[in-house]
Amino acid sequence: MVHRTVIDTEHLPPAERFGMWLDLVARTSAPLRIRSDHQHDFRARAEFVELGPIRLVRYRYPSLEAVRTAQLVRRTEVDFHLLALTTSGTGVAGQAGRESQLGTGEFTFYDGSRPHEVSHLGDGNGAEHAASIVALIPYGSIPLTPDRLTPLLAGRMSASEGIGALVAQYLTRITSYPEQYQQADAERLGGVALDLISTMLGRYLVAEDEMPREVRRQALLAQVRAYVQRRLGDTGLTPATIAEAHHISVRSLHRLFEEEQTTVASYIRELRLARCRRDLTDPALAHRPVQAVAARWGFRDKAHFSRAFRAAHQLTPQAYRTLHLQQARIVNSPASVVNSGPTY
Repeated sequence: MVHRTVIDTEHLPPAERFGMWLDLVARTSAPLRIRSDHQHDFRARAEFVELGPIRLVRYRYPSLEAVRTAQLVRRTEVDFHLLALTTSGTGVAGQAGRESQLGTGEFTFYDGSRPHEVSHLGDGNGAEHAASIVALIPYGSIPLTPDRLTPLLAGRMSASEGIGALVAQYLTRITSYPEQYQQADAERLGGVALDLISTMLGRYLVAEDEMPREVRRQALLAQVRAYVQRRLGDTGLTPATIAEAHHISVRSLHRLFEEEQTTVASYIRELRLARCRRDLTDPALAHRPVQAVAARWGFRDKAHFSRAFRAAHQLTPQAYRTLHLQQARIVNSPASVVNSGPTY
């Protein structure tokens, strides 16, 4: 038979299961930082099938969230892509500024050498486990360079129609019944898988290339905006880090915002000020120091925050807070309630 390895945490004491799973992922895939509500008793299973140039992994695990951080990328070299098919449950994938909601019967695609995020939940019908099939594809094994594949990262691809359905059926069949295939055929089976996967990825790239320029621009702009909003509190958020995360030049990033009649810095500043205004006028946060509010949204320098806020609102942050909290107390005081009954 083709070479197959099965790892099942059921064979370990509950307290050891999650640690064993973390070690397994670190040794066999792109190392991730994983969190799960089931860490106290992590019942999971992985079946590895070696097909010459590629490795297929059939996973079953409790709901989890995982992230490959920039620090993990620097510490661990990975030179392969991951094509993941969700076979049970739903999830969210994020990489290179794109984020996609994934359902059962959909593929997504990652570059293991770059930071990415993924969450995978059960199917919502009370099932404890989520499941997937992942193909680990070494660089150079398909006729598309990592840079060329960037537009597909963390995207959604159908596994229920067209070439995607063929890829899904092939991977599912081999990982479900590996005992039906001979080791002598592993190299050829892997080659067929790579041909099918390359064809599917190529089709989606063509579709991306054929998108009108304005549609591509708006899609990139939406990805950048979503990225900025998720990281507003990061003091290291700059045009350079944003451009790097989306694999474009800083000049291209500035051009993207010029067409919106603004700048990257202005966009970040306005969003941060809006978040600060919201927190400063929230009665539930009245005890929080102004500087703590500013720091939460990326203003690390007190004087800079005060100048930026005053320029936008003609009031200091503290005066703005006092004014709006007083107005809220007046509006909500018993004396402000109008008696709607009859008067005599």
